Amino acid sequence: MKIIKVVELFAGVGGFRIGLEQASNKKIKYETVWNSQWEPGVKTQHASEIYKKRFGCEGHSCEDIRKVVDDNFHEIPEHNLLVGGFPCQDYSVARTANQANGLAGKKGVLWWSIFDILKKSGKKAPEYLLLENVDRLLKSPTKQRGRDFAVMLSSLTSLNYVVEWRVINAAEYGFPQRRRRIFIFAYKNGTKLYEEAKNVKPEEWLLQKGVMAKGFPVYDDIKSADKIFIDKDTVKVSKYFSENTPKISPFYNAGLIIGNTIYTKKVSPKYTGKKIVLKDILIDDKDVPEEFYIDENTIERWKYFKNGKTEKRVTKEGFEYNYSEGGMIFPDNLENASRTIVTGEGGSSPSRFKHVIKTKIGRLRRLTPVELERLNMFPDNHTEGVSNTKRAFIMGNALVTGVIKRLGETLSDFI
Repeated sequence: MKIIKVVELFAGVGGFRIGLEQASNKKIKYETVWNSQWEPGVKTQHASEIYKKRFGCEGHSCEDIRKVVDDNFHEIPEHNLLVGGFPCQDYSVARTANQANGLAGKKGVLWWSIFDILKKSGKKAPEYLLLENVDRLLKSPTKQRGRDFAVMLSSLTSLNYVVEWRVINAAEYGFPQRRRRIFIFAYKNGTKLYEEAKNVKPEEWLLQKGVMAKGFPVYDDIKSADKIFIDKDTVKVSKYFSENTPKISPFYNAGLIIGNTIYTKKVSPKYTGKKIVLKDILIDDKDVPEEFYIDENTIERWKYFKNGKTEKRVTKEGFEYNYSEGGMIFPDNLENASRTIVTGEGGSSPSRFKHVIKTKIGRLRRLTPVELERLNMFPDNHTEGVSNTKRAFIMGNALVTGVIKRLGETLSDFI
């Protein structure tokens, strides 16, 4: 059996670890040898405490990863696969354009911690890299669409990695949540994957033979991929990429970079298997605590948030403007995958974004922490030990572990 040693950064409560451990088989075993979870600006490190409770303290770091890389790099053991859902607040659509600072933001700069680990490791740098982020990364920042992602690609190719990416909506491949995220997979010069990718036509690798294509098939089409030539000098990329301030990003939802050439095109998911829907993950109504049921006196308020509206609003400065938003299904449709879980899912106050379902007896209720865990395909009660509101927040920051499992299985097939 081949052991793939894994380092998990920005680990949260262990979504990558869970998915990869489930992907282990008789030939390949994914073994997490070191992990890091630290949330700045908070007294109690809830996610770190949950991680240690579930997986133990050995190899766990609850310290600013920037400080570890700069001052205690020796703590990070040699590994084969580096994974992480690096903080996405600076790219997220939940923030307005003038707040989304991309790589220059306080959390966006954490990308460079990943890069420095690869660079400092030298010849011992991991063979593989698997990262996750919000898909807005492809068009950040607004003044130079795609620049931040171009900088990442440039920096990885300068370290002799081939890089694939794909925007994956988990529900489109049968998983229980409509969660769109970009997954970035890289493999280093000297690996079997690297050699295979270089010896296959780029579009064929992108659509049929690559890791993303094998794990998450897409429909083929006759339209060729766009080519973008990029400099390995990240300073030049940062300064000049999209310097003509295009309205849209040059990056589509799938792509590949080999050397200094990027191939990117829009693809459509190809999946005909079983689909898990919202009703499939619900616990029995008799096991739902009363606190999750909607107070009848607040139903009209819930409807206000959920319904479409056009109304005049006034800013703090006294500026009046027209505000409008579309309506949402209320209550949520049990026959479809759920909407995306957000960090504000917890708490009883009415909200546009919280899930509300109708029970068999006709009452309306919110989702419980266990149901939120199931939508991300975590084990039941994985986040137990903190408040229900905090558990919801943690799941809003997590990923769908089933996506990681499938990528892990695909990688093991190649290895």
